[in-house]
Amino acid sequence: MEAAMVGEGDEWLAFLDIRPLFPGHVLLVPREHVRTVMELPDELAGPMMVATKRLSNAVKTGMQSDGIFTASNNGVSQSVDHLHIHIVPRNKKDGLRGFMWPRHKYESDGAMHETAARIREALT
Repeated sequence: MEAAMVGEGDEWLAFLDIRPLFPGHVLLVPREHVRTVMELPDELAGPMMVATKRLSNAVKTGMQSDGIFTASNNGVSQSVDHLHIHIVPRNKKDGLRGFMWPRHKYESDGAMHETAARIREALT
């Protein structure tokens, strides 16, 4: 089965996923080979986010859905070695549970704040 194009820009392409969660499930990819979002050059981050926003609105309108789910696996569970953003139409009670993992609470407020501090430190 050949993927159906839904849009393109100078930096990106978008097409229907050939194994969709629901009809209208779109994959957005950068034209430049980039493996993960962590490797995405800063100059492509803006165009990719703008495309995500535009495509999310288009999928929601075109599929008359209640909302949109966007996701990108990066390394773990990444089935294709090229950055791709899933844009999936969602409706209340649609039964999607595949992306919903068990939640793990922090052991304490202190553990939560320590985690935040580790991320802030890595951010600088």
